[in-house]
Amino acid sequence: MENFENESESQKPVAENINFESRLDLKKLQDGIAAVKAELSSVIVGQQKMIDQLLVAIMSNGHVLLEGVPGVAKTITAKLLARTLSIDFGRIQFTPDLMPSDILGTSVFDLKKSEFEFKKGPVFSNLILIDEINRAPAKTQAALFEVMEERQITIDAKTYLMDTPFLVIATQNPIEQEGTYRLPEAQLDRFLFKITIDYPKLEEEIAIIDREHKLQDHGKLDNIRKILSADDIKHYQTLVKQVIVEPQLLEYIAKIVINTRENGFLYLGASPRASIAILNAAKGFAALRGRDFVTPEDIKEAAIPVLQHRVIVTPEREMEGISSIEIIRQILESVEIPR
Repeated sequence: MENFENESESQKPVAENINFESRLDLKKLQDGIAAVKAELSSVIVGQQKMIDQLLVAIMSNGHVLLEGVPGVAKTITAKLLARTLSIDFGRIQFTPDLMPSDILGTSVFDLKKSEFEFKKGPVFSNLILIDEINRAPAKTQAALFEVMEERQITIDAKTYLMDTPFLVIATQNPIEQEGTYRLPEAQLDRFLFKITIDYPKLEEEIAIIDREHKLQDHGKLDNIRKILSADDIKHYQTLVKQVIVEPQLLEYIAKIVINTRENGFLYLGASPRASIAILNAAKGFAALRGRDFVTPEDIKEAAIPVLQHRVIVTPEREMEGISSIEIIRQILESVEIPR
């Protein structure tokens, strides 16, 4: 009996000293993200969910579509985010007369060399802000297909690779229809997230007005510090890819996406690209919270911004005022969470 008690005593420290530390060193990533969020919050009032989603998109190497009515800080948010990153930034204002060559570049004949020389367009940068993306016609939209998906462009049978990181943040106004073109489904499918920006609450509106009043002659972006370099972003993107996902969670993602294809309220369901997007975004949310493993909550948090622009509501349900977000929420509630 005495030996048994001694044996039990010796086993206690072993159980108490079990180490559950993260298998990935996410400390620098978290510190960097916290510093970027602090800079963004010095200008942007509220919108913490949007800021988190933008940062997850960057860590997951995905493009973002920002949708909201004029004046809700879509453009300023993208510019502000670019200021916190030590990477090249380009802005393209989309208009109905914009041509593909205005974005990608064009070959110009050099009289001295007697040969054509390729002049790079504004898309050759690390972070691209496309303002009012739905104002350009289909021909110009199609020019973005290759560069957004494959991070390269092909002109005159030559392929030009984009520098890494390469990220697109596009804005659009969902209300105004005059002089706009509906984005093709193939274009929408290339955005990791669609982030919908709502009007601020009363307290936030007061804070916005107060902050603007106190600025006087100072610019909003004057005191923004650069936090992350291109190498930092590439390193963090590599870390995010290594976040662990259990097999039952992979099945959970697949069930959610397949449910969008079998749902009677949806005319068009999500493609396998959506499954991959949820996987990558869920890893990003996990890393943002300092975890090296994905939970069902990460997947549910990623599902709406990933899926809402990839599915189409049937005309009957749309006439009833049912949105894609509501249907996705119903799907998330109906699919059993793995234990």
